[in-house]
Amino acid sequence: MTTATQLNSQFGIPDQLFFREDAPVKGTPPDTRPAGGLGAASGLIIAEINNRQASASLSLQGAHLMTWKPRNQSVPVIWLSRDAKLAAGKSIRGGAPVCWPWFGAHESNSTFPGHGYARTVPWQVVESGTDISGATRLTLRLINSEKTRVQWPHSCTLELTVIVGATLRMELSTQNTGTIDFVIGEALHTYFQISDIGAVQVTGLENCEYWDKVGGSVLKKQDGAIQFTSETDRVYINTAATCVIEDKKLNRRIHIAKSGSHATVVWTPWAEKATKMGDMGQPDGWREMLCVESANAIENVVTVKAGARHTLIVEYRVEWI
Repeated sequence: MTTATQLNSQFGIPDQLFFREDAPVKGTPPDTRPAGGLGAASGLIIAEINNRQASASLSLQGAHLMTWKPRNQSVPVIWLSRDAKLAAGKSIRGGAPVCWPWFGAHESNSTFPGHGYARTVPWQVVESGTDISGATRLTLRLINSEKTRVQWPHSCTLELTVIVGATLRMELSTQNTGTIDFVIGEALHTYFQISDIGAVQVTGLENCEYWDKVGGSVLKKQDGAIQFTSETDRVYINTAATCVIEDKKLNRRIHIAKSGSHATVVWTPWAEKATKMGDMGQPDGWREMLCVESANAIENVVTVKAGARHTLIVEYRVEWI
């Protein structure tokens, strides 16, 4: 296993990118402590990015971006639960989990993990650098194993490139290296930091059809902006639209622009479900987050032909209101 020291030697960027092993930090306030918190060290490796434009952190397990905060923002843009924990083989509550090679439950094997295995297995760093704009670029590749091949027997390479700057760009790329076409479902399951779920709205999906997953799966049509008064779990289909989270209390708009994605998932658990989940940052952490996920799911799963590549790209940008 590659160590943090080895990664720093090969991929570290002075005063911009370094790798560390997760460890407990005693006495750190709950709202500022890193994932892993006050418990035992997970042993997982975290990439820490700090440049003139923004800061971010990313776990090599799952290629899981955990935080992102532009320098001109006093409040992070990417939400990480106060109760988030790092543990081998477990997903992290918050950030931007990579859902792949299926979204939701596996279509035929209920023992396989929901949203696929990519977010809970090791990835390796393959490239790092600094863009001409000063943003930091980091590319990771999923490490295939006997366990992953049982769940996904196809020959392929999955890479995630994260570009951290005044904007945050993520590129999830699936290369079919085999001779047989395959079908993938996927999403960047991004949690956004908001002021309060009752005070924000999402625009950009007006008149789009969506599958309402609360209380059953029913096809509906969006009327106006999306506002929140209860649990919401919707898969908007056949849309490549840019979405905007309007947050007047934080005086900002979060723009979510994408390509290679034709579904958008909007999710908030609300109080009862959040309490059952146990890691949402009790008692009211769920009120300070909203998921708007760039995806390919249900009708919009993607066929990746033999020898071809599919890339889902999303870019997040913040503006003041």
